[in-house]
Amino acid sequence: MPLLLLILLGAVLAYLWWERRQSGLTRACRWRQERAAGQWRCAACGAVKKGKLAPNQCQARD
Repeated sequence: MPLLLLILLGAVLAYLWWERRQSGLTRACRWRQERAAGQWRCAACGAVKKGKLAPNQCQARD
């Protein structure tokens, strides 16, 4: 039973690490919605992305 719990813990930690690596966001990304203009602006680097949905990629990395 303890071995099964260790394997489960390892699998959960590996999954969380993998999900974090797949995200394009960084700590520097601070997206603020400008509803009147219909866009999102990054408070950290000033990047602008049009649309209603929040960006999921850091525009500074492009």
